[in-house]
Amino acid sequence: MRQRSRAFIVAEASNTQNRIVFINADIAMGDTGVRRSIVDQLSTQFPGLYTNDNIAFVGTHQHSGVGGYLENLLPQITSLGYVKQTADAIVAGTVLAVQRAHAGLAPGRLSLGNTTILDANINRSPNAYLANPASERAMYQFDQDKDMTLLRFDDNSGNARGFLSFFAVHGTSLYENNTLVSSDNKGMAAYLYESLIEPDAAPGNTTFTAGFTQSNVGDTSPNTLGAFCESPGEEWDGQPCDPVHATCGGTVEDCHGRGPGFRISDFESNRIIGDLQFQGAQKIMSGQLTPVSGTVKSVHAYLDMATHKFTLPNGTLVSTCPAAMGFSFAGGTTDGPGAFDFVQGDNSTTQNPFWELVKGAVTPLPSNEQKACQSPKPILLNTGFAHTPYEWSPSTVDVQMLRVGNFVMLIMPGELTTMAGRRMREALRAKLISSGVLGTDAYVVIAGPANTYAHYVTTPEEYAVQRYEGASTIFGQWTLDAYIEKYSSMVQFLVDNASGSPTSDAPPAEQTSKAISLQTGVVFDAAPIGKSFGSVLADVNSTPYNAGDTVHVQFVGANPRNNLRLESTFLTVEQLVSGNQWKTVRTDSHPSTIYRWTRTSTITGMSTVDITWTIESNTPAGSYRIRYFGDSKPLIGSISSFTGTSGTFTVT
Repeated sequence: MRQRSRAFIVAEASNTQNRIVFINADIAMGDTGVRRSIVDQLSTQFPGLYTNDNIAFVGTHQHSGVGGYLENLLPQITSLGYVKQTADAIVAGTVLAVQRAHAGLAPGRLSLGNTTILDANINRSPNAYLANPASERAMYQFDQDKDMTLLRFDDNSGNARGFLSFFAVHGTSLYENNTLVSSDNKGMAAYLYESLIEPDAAPGNTTFTAGFTQSNVGDTSPNTLGAFCESPGEEWDGQPCDPVHATCGGTVEDCHGRGPGFRISDFESNRIIGDLQFQGAQKIMSGQLTPVSGTVKSVHAYLDMATHKFTLPNGTLVSTCPAAMGFSFAGGTTDGPGAFDFVQGDNSTTQNPFWELVKGAVTPLPSNEQKACQSPKPILLNTGFAHTPYEWSPSTVDVQMLRVGNFVMLIMPGELTTMAGRRMREALRAKLISSGVLGTDAYVVIAGPANTYAHYVTTPEEYAVQRYEGASTIFGQWTLDAYIEKYSSMVQFLVDNASGSPTSDAPPAEQTSKAISLQTGVVFDAAPIGKSFGSVLADVNSTPYNAGDTVHVQFVGANPRNNLRLESTFLTVEQLVSGNQWKTVRTDSHPSTIYRWTRTSTITGMSTVDITWTIESNTPAGSYRIRYFGDSKPLIGSISSFTGTSGTFTVT
């Protein structure tokens, strides 16, 4: 499934200069560099309307999309560095989404509702959650948030134009062995809802926009059956993983979370978790919602989290720290275990003595001051002091709030755990009310990871446990309290008649001009002797297909990086209709289709493309064909497009 950005604009009717832009993007997380480009383009195209203050760039936090677009070095490592083509595609699609939202602005009404969704998430670090005070935990029924909040957009005739929903669940329904680009469970939920409203429209071309936004996602997992050992031949094979360290036989590699459909197919868990969110949104949209009206406001500042000193409510002076990753970071999670012999939930420095010796060769060794600041985290990667060849981690982050009437969105630059999110919401809601900005009907939600990716945010109690989330809370144990203090200080700028700007640190230095990429470009494509690009290598069956069957065609292919076919498709499934006309009924954006490119020979430049379509139960009987759209690059010359077409097949 294609990754998309969905843009929502709310402008105050009596003063349209007061407006916000909420971008819900099918990417892993917001990024400073990508957002900078988006803001530059929009502020140039719409001067005075869309600015650094009112544009929120929020990722759905799927883990199955393309990488390499973040401008800091550490998250670039797994994608062999920075991938400009990816970043450019995200910027182009996002700007286009905002342009379309702007063109579609019209008088309308907003309303708010919520519901409980069971069975769509679990807490993947429950023992860290248990470190929070018992009295605090007693205030909540579950160790993860089960509520979905939804902001509905209607036109003046009462017709729904779209919605923004907020629900916390990791985008890890598709497992680590998946190599297909997808938008995971939130993208699936959006597809299900938009196709329900406009079944004949191609994905990405609906007029109704369904936004499934990420919330305090940090310790949530969609792998709701729990984590089990996949260790063939070992006595612990099939048994639950060790709950404290997420290990199997003492190591983490074989410990994997299981989604509700893992025994059915690689994609069924994704469909189920997406469907549960879809059903939750459907329930809210068909129920009684509360009208939202009033002032539209935004506030934004930069905060240097490497050196932020502030006072806790009890009067204690504390400080955040330059970024660092703990040993348990390398242990990974039950959604994606790490390697070597790192484990979660161990805050000693002896769990991997070899790394204790060599880690200084990767990043600078931490000073005693840094060790004390990050304590009790044992530092594995001292990324806040790693500046070569460019910044490994962010230091300065975006902090931002958007207000629509009594509805306030906290745009967060990281992944807050369940309890961290609850504390953040409650503290800001109390501040909004006590400051007179809003009344007791104030409603506060968290959206993130947005704008800057600053990794995780745990409570100090969870931080002390040093599961993956605590080890990845890069600015130290006071990270959450620092955000609460800073966001609270900006509440005054959400008052109806507020003016001026909050205190802000300097924006982070641009990094993309220094970026390194080890991704090789496309050298050339070639077709086998006697074949041309798009030739069919394995065709459809001559016997009829039925619902549930999978149609497979293999073509002579070319590298898809030659042309990403943005706003288009690499494939179509077409139905023969009256007058010998072919009608497109499926594209590469449908979950029933798969496009798989395989380089068969790097030396000769040859490759294949396999296209499959699993026929849905409501597919009309008739004649169909599959087409492949590609672009080839010769060794000398320019890229050219081509088309391949399967034989005609019958669906009964």
